[in-house]
Amino acid sequence: MTDIKPGVNTAALSGLLTTVGAMVHSVRKEMGMTLAQLAAKSDLSPAIVSQIERGKANPSFTTLAQLAHGLEIPVGRFFVGHTEPASPVVRGSDRRNLQGVTRESVGEAVHELLTPDQNGLIEAQWIVSPPGHDTSATPFHHGGEEFGIVISGKIDVYLDGEAHVLEAGDSITFNPAAPHWYINRYEEPCVAIWVSTPPTR
Repeated sequence: MTDIKPGVNTAALSGLLTTVGAMVHSVRKEMGMTLAQLAAKSDLSPAIVSQIERGKANPSFTTLAQLAHGLEIPVGRFFVGHTEPASPVVRGSDRRNLQGVTRESVGEAVHELLTPDQNGLIEAQWIVSPPGHDTSATPFHHGGEEFGIVISGKIDVYLDGEAHVLEAGDSITFNPAAPHWYINRYEEPCVAIWVSTPPTR
């Protein structure tokens, strides 16, 4: 960690540290990592990562590089003035993995981002739910509106306790403020596209 040098604009530095911290927190959440998981992946202590996320630490370039590695982003993304090339296209091989679950995993759902980022008004995900996948223990509820369409397989969508069985070609639109969960009680994976507005982040 570095110290604040004499003559440095402390207000500007504080703003930069807050921006970097917010970015680390946002990307970590997008990737579905806990603070402890990011710390381990970055070879940093959880306390340091926590301080950085809260804008309370002034990290060295080496520390930022370690964080960038852990978050799987270019280290330059942390610096003022850096912008990523904006492309409206997301290639199938380049989708952002939101849960850290590989496509080859068994027993866990795969969530991949179909929109370029989560900064717009909508978020679209490609979700593969394996047989036996069940989120009823942790129901979702958030603002906005949600839409889903099943590409292949079959899944049960529960809206406030009421089951809706969706097969390939079926779609559903609902207010996600009500508790909702998903169960694949069938013998094959369910591949579906889910769209939320605003992004759930």
